[in-house]
Amino acid sequence: MFSAFSGELGLDSETAKKIACGYGAGISKSGNICGAVSGAIMVIGLKYGKTKRGDDAATEKTRALVRKFIHEFTQRNGSINCTELLGYNLSRPEEYESARENRVFVTKCPDLVGDAVLILEKIL
Repeated sequence: MFSAFSGELGLDSETAKKIACGYGAGISKSGNICGAVSGAIMVIGLKYGKTKRGDDAATEKTRALVRKFIHEFTQRNGSINCTELLGYNLSRPEEYESARENRVFVTKCPDLVGDAVLILEKIL
């Protein structure tokens, strides 16, 4: 997600992939925030985030857009939490394996990423 948008925002894809590597699978299989959501939040920050001390306008704009993204994603999918979205707690090896065997990562995740992209494109 992050690397798909990074190039047009001035960050090379390889660096973006390294930065985002730990966010996938609900933040490294911890069952927390969906990787598509955290990637979208990083994209919003890359585009609008504060770079100078005291730039409160950039902070407020970034945070407002992140809240808007989260609201819209939650409206569409019911949550931003990976465990809730997939129905598997990926921090438990047996549930991760079950999710993999049930092809959740190729059946549910692409739709979640697609929703994130649509919402993000609207916001940007």
